[in-house]
Amino acid sequence: MSTPGLQHIGIIIDGNRRWATEKNLPAFKGHQQGYETVKSVMDYAFAELKIPFMTIYAFSTENWKRSEKEVKFLMNLAMRMATRDLDEIHSKNIKLKWLGTRERLSKKIQELIEKSEERTKNNTGGTLSLCFNYGGHQEIVDAVNKIDGEVTEEAITANLYGPEVPDIDLMIRTSGEQRLSNFMLWRMSYAEMLFLDTYWPDFSNDDLKQAIQDYNNRQRRFGN
Repeated sequence: MSTPGLQHIGIIIDGNRRWATEKNLPAFKGHQQGYETVKSVMDYAFAELKIPFMTIYAFSTENWKRSEKEVKFLMNLAMRMATRDLDEIHSKNIKLKWLGTRERLSKKIQELIEKSEERTKNNTGGTLSLCFNYGGHQEIVDAVNKIDGEVTEEAITANLYGPEVPDIDLMIRTSGEQRLSNFMLWRMSYAEMLFLDTYWPDFSNDDLKQAIQDYNNRQRRFGN
């Protein structure tokens, strides 16, 4: 499938809890299935579609407001990505990036994040970025605070979390919600946006393929 100019897909994965509720399942089952969907879509995007960058909005700075039980489960899924599933990710030549603040994260999770990034840093089969403990406003504030000198667009870009991750070309949000929710605000300046009614656990490779076809049919404009 041809994807001219499509370098970076950002996905706000929404609807895990509603998916579980509609099936009379506990919320963690929705997150569990959503995790499996991330792995499936990641494989398809990198191996079949040859998309260089994909970013998943996994856990926002606002998500700490959820129940202690749910937050703990989400932290455990993050640890699974950085431990049990890391061999598989590494074997597929995928680079793993964690974008967000380390504040409030346990020392154990911080160490696992650093180790998983170090192990996969030379992989070239696609970069999976996880916005984890992430807020778009906070990212910009942190970038500005790191600048020693004049604050310019170029300086901010160079000091974002994972500055090698480019601007988003296509943003997809599932579950019918139509808002950005503080997701990658700096990199979203000229992104094409697609909002789908599908809950994230039901999102398929065909859905991703259709989203890219929609993108390919659009005429992108950059202020002209």
